[in-house]
Amino acid sequence: MVAVRAKVHVQSEDRFIVPIIVPDLDEVRAFAQKLHVKGKAWRGEAFGWEAEYYPERPEPPLDSNMTFTPADFCIGESEIWFFSLLWEHGSDQEPVEFLDDRNIVAKVMYPLKHAA
Repeated sequence: MVAVRAKVHVQSEDRFIVPIIVPDLDEVRAFAQKLHVKGKAWRGEAFGWEAEYYPERPEPPLDSNMTFTPADFCIGESEIWFFSLLWEHGSDQEPVEFLDDRNIVAKVMYPLKHAA
């Protein structure tokens, strides 16, 4: 895991920079792959973040040209840090990845030195 700083937007115009822990993506991929092999829906906490996995379903998504609903895994919180895997080419193919880390502003090395 890596300690980073992220911009957090709140209802007002205020923005805050807060430290968060972001998991190593290889560890997240391995965790998601284990869930995918089991093929059962799962929802819970992983690496300190809310996460969920849904297996492939034979019925297509609403308003889609796809012939099935792909398996998917996601972890994180949009607007802070979010990562997902979508097996859109089929369960036996490599998943498509999406990473939203646009609000990560810096990696942080702990312990931080305080400004004098």
